[in-house]
Formats: sequence, structure tokens, C-alpha cells
Amino acid sequence: MHSTETAVLKVLADILLALDSGDLAMLTLLDLSAAFDSVDHDTLLNRLQKSYGLGGQVLNWFASYLCGRVQHVRTSAACSTPSAILYGVLQRSVLGPVLLLLYTADLLQLVKHHQLIPHAYADDTHIYGFCRPTDSADLCEKVSVCVDEFSAWMASNRLQLNHAKTEVLWCTSSRRQHQIPSSPVRIGTTDVQPVSSIRDLGVYIDADMSHCP
Repeated sequence: MHSTETAVLKVLADILLALDSGDLAMLTLLDLSAAFDSVDHDTLLNRLQKSYGLGGQVLNWFASYLCGRVQHVRTSAACSTPSAILYGVLQRSVLGPVLLLLYTADLLQLVKHHQLIPHAYADDTHIYGFCRPTDSADLCEKVSVCVDEFSAWMASNRLQLNHAKTEVLWCTSSRRQHQIPSSPVRIGTTDVQPVSSIRDLGVYIDADMSHCP
């Protein structure tokens, strides 16, 4: 089984358990803008040392991997002056996704602090929670406040959350579809209208938890 499939199955399993008990589930998919390109090397190395206890040769190895790279633009007739690359990790590499997750790991604790469930796979981030049908407004407010803090943390770490591309999906069983809220959810300064289906890591999910072709 591919790691992407495992990631989706974990989220689906949690939601299905909640639906079996009669709860509604609210799944929020956050869009991180150019996250791989925005990782600050100095901040990452400091975090590896202080948060994860890396030092000595191991920390030096990461520093040599991240630092000292340059980039330039070449045309057929000329080449620009090389400039140092101070930000970013390679997305299509073995270490890139791991380093991004280590860089943003504090976000998972932030979400848990709001009694919501986080799930991160590379630069795909989910926030989800459950409630009784009568408490849907409270859950919406909880998610909105959580995303406010999530966005503020990202801004202070040179990352950006794209509120306009955030998606919200309410899930429940087929016979409880009439209980799904239809009002928009505040995500930053954007009112996000809940959708009836989403594409999550290549898997299409409907509000009644069926999979679209």
C-alpha cells in the first residue's frame, strides 16, 4: 500500500468511527502556498537542534545539505550573478518532505490544543473534528479560531496559508444528510462554503463518505 493511501485511510477511519456513533464530522483541507520553497534554513537548523536534540556531526550534515547552494539564470548569451539559496527544501527528494514536516511539527500541537485532530502529509494538512448535529456551530467556530492561530504561526515562520483554496467538507451517513450545515465557515477573512465532495491525496470523498470514480 502506498504511503498516500495509508494517510487517507487514517483520516477516513477516524471519521467513520465518529459517524457510527451518530456524530457529524467536519474535514478541513488547508492549502499551504509554496511551502517547500519557503522553509527558512537557519530556522530549520535551529529547530533541529533545540526541538529534536540534533548536534555535532549530524547537525553539520544537515547544514551541509541545506547551505552553500546558489542559483542563477542562464540564457544563450548571458548568465546572471549567482545568488545564495537561503530558503526551501527539495520537494522531489527523500529528505525534503521529512524536513518540511519537522519544520512545521509545532502546528500539530497547536491544532490538538483546540481539541481538533491534525493530519499532515508533506504539504497537505487536514484539520478535522466531530460533534453532535446540534453543536455544529460551535465546531465551526472552533475550527475558525484554530485556523487563525495556524495562519499566524505560519506567517511568523515565513510560510503562507491560502485561505481562498481551503476546502471544508461535512460528513455524515446517507440518512443524516439533512443535518449537514449549509452555512459558510470563516477561514481567515474568507467565508468558505462547504462542498459536497473533495479530492484528498488522489481519493475523491463524498459527504456521505462514498468514493467517487
